[in-house]
Amino acid sequence: MTSALILEFIVYCLLTLVIYQACAKLQQRTKRIWLNPMVLAMLVIIPLLLINNISYEQYYQYTQVYTFLLEPAVVALGFPLYQQLHTIRDEITHVSWVLSVAIIIMLGANLGMAMWLFQQQDVAVSLSLKSVTTPIGLALTEQLKGVAAITAVGIIVAGVAGAVLGPKLLNALGISDSKSQGLAIGCASHALGTATITSISYQHGAFASLALILSALLTAIFSPVLTPIIFSLL
Repeated sequence: MTSALILEFIVYCLLTLVIYQACAKLQQRTKRIWLNPMVLAMLVIIPLLLINNISYEQYYQYTQVYTFLLEPAVVALGFPLYQQLHTIRDEITHVSWVLSVAIIIMLGANLGMAMWLFQQQDVAVSLSLKSVTTPIGLALTEQLKGVAAITAVGIIVAGVAGAVLGPKLLNALGISDSKSQGLAIGCASHALGTATITSISYQHGAFASLALILSALLTAIFSPVLTPIIFSLL
């Protein structure tokens, strides 16, 4: 790697890190959960790339180090799960049943609404997998002949929406129990929502991590079976 490429790598990585940390500090000072640092960082970085005519491919090439760090970061979400293991053992059967029913309803509703709006099976499949972690969502999309780009965007939107609006919406609906909030955010908004709600309490984070894991597993089991059945009924 030449000195110019090394310099570009350093600039891209440092700029991304500085912008994110500034956004995180802003959220810490204001105590506003809707000022999500990931959302704010995107709102700053995307215009900068457009103004300087920098392609996404070029930006991604020089910031891949953060992509590599994503996997251990997701694993770290298991720490609150371990801390609350004694509580989770008592609830695991009920949680599994609740999430199984929720995943079935979610798949059916998403496929039905997407087909009603777009009248295209590949789009419906892609949108129905928006609430699972990215690797599983993309793998299932490919298996079920969806569009990976649509699934990727859907996963980002679901994660950001859950992180920014999830806790406030649940509180507004009168759902204040930490276990219930954690399960709802983990199931609907995967890693991004889980990382956000973990800042509220370890119990929130533990049940969100549990929902993240189980919902991904259950979606991988149910979606290949239910998708053709649901399409045959529409």
